[in-house]
Amino acid sequence: MHDTTAPAIAIPRSLFLFALFYGGMVTLGGVLGAKQVALGPLAVEAGIFPFLTLVAISSGIAELHGKDAADRLVRYGFLPLAFAIALTLFVLNLPTDPGMYEPAKEAFPIILGQSWRMMLAGIMAYGVSVTLNVWIFNRLRGAAGRFLAVRGFIAAALSQVVDTLIFISVSFYGVRPIASLMAGQMLAKVVLSAVLVPLIIALVMKIGRRLDSPS
Repeated sequence: MHDTTAPAIAIPRSLFLFALFYGGMVTLGGVLGAKQVALGPLAVEAGIFPFLTLVAISSGIAELHGKDAADRLVRYGFLPLAFAIALTLFVLNLPTDPGMYEPAKEAFPIILGQSWRMMLAGIMAYGVSVTLNVWIFNRLRGAAGRFLAVRGFIAAALSQVVDTLIFISVSFYGVRPIASLMAGQMLAKVVLSAVLVPLIIALVMKIGRRLDSPS
């Protein structure tokens, strides 16, 4: 008899671990984005924290396993994102238990019931900005190859500017003035990119190399 068992595909441990973590951050961003946080004079939606984590992980994966692996990670991220949106819409349309905690009855649809424009904006902004982040990060390899923190910040900052342009325009154009909102969001995201992204990339690299080291 012939052995028809397909050979196992070896997946680096770091890639497997960060892919799981990445999927969780994709879905968490939409939930946390319902809260606006004040950081001194800056105001930004709380979804920026998991989103910058996605940016940093994708950059770390590009450095550890190559641009193609990072691009695939970004594309696969559409799956949990789309499923989370569909499941949220399904749950929102289910009848509410009369015995549910009263404040939660009103809060739940407000927090999770985003408009279709915001959902579309989130999907578009995610796909374009994180893909752009990986591309810029990889292109800077020759110019600043040794300086991961610099590459990570530049790629994150530029991609977050694009992310803001897409998300604010698609979500609010024609509904409210967007110039000041866009400027404030861009400034806050660039500052957070400078503070958080280099640290997260360094952590991803440290954990990834330890996981993948033969021991």
